[in-house]
Amino acid sequence: MLQSIIFDMDGTLFQTDKILEWSLEDTFNHLRALNKWDRATPLDQYRQIMGVPLPKVWETLLPHHSNEVRKKTDAYFLERLIENIKRGKGALYPNVKEVFTFAKENNCSIYIASNGLADYLNAIVNYYDLDHWVTETFSIQHIESLNKSDLVRYIIKKYGITNAAVVGDRLSDIKAAKDNGLVAIGCNFDFAQASELSRADIVIDDLLELRTILPRLQDSLSRE
Repeated sequence: MLQSIIFDMDGTLFQTDKILEWSLEDTFNHLRALNKWDRATPLDQYRQIMGVPLPKVWETLLPHHSNEVRKKTDAYFLERLIENIKRGKGALYPNVKEVFTFAKENNCSIYIASNGLADYLNAIVNYYDLDHWVTETFSIQHIESLNKSDLVRYIIKKYGITNAAVVGDRLSDIKAAKDNGLVAIGCNFDFAQASELSRADIVIDDLLELRTILPRLQDSLSRE
């Protein structure tokens, strides 16, 4: 087995689309009530940029609004996401806990590296008891650059990781692996894009495939 696996959260472990529509609709209804929005909720536009840090989200969805409005919108959206998680409206992807158990039984440490904010990530980790398997969860807030490659580099340095894979659904995850000399495993899930996944070393359609892939990766690394 590899020494470590670094997982993305949204669109990889957590089915964000389960709470996305409710939370985004709540947020834009709030903006409408404040007379700061008068159009349809830009759900499709958000889906296209899913995975980028939230400040970038609001720059894209609210390009003509002030930074103050964006910050308040961000805070409200985060509140709605967390509330929907606590109400059980979200869901993990199939086989998350099975794969986590397999990794831990084979002495492979698990980390989460996400562009999500810490409070949001903690809500997911706590609701689904992921700390039972996950060594530590890292938010992009840990890194001033808001760059996922830098976040993964931070994890590697902190824990002295020498061989690992990054598992995620978007280009930022794949780049984070490549920029740090790690194996890039792309998840062909809800928000994935074929053009981005083409840059991964391996592409999976179900997390359970990792039970076969991870031991093979270690074997190939041992022969290098």
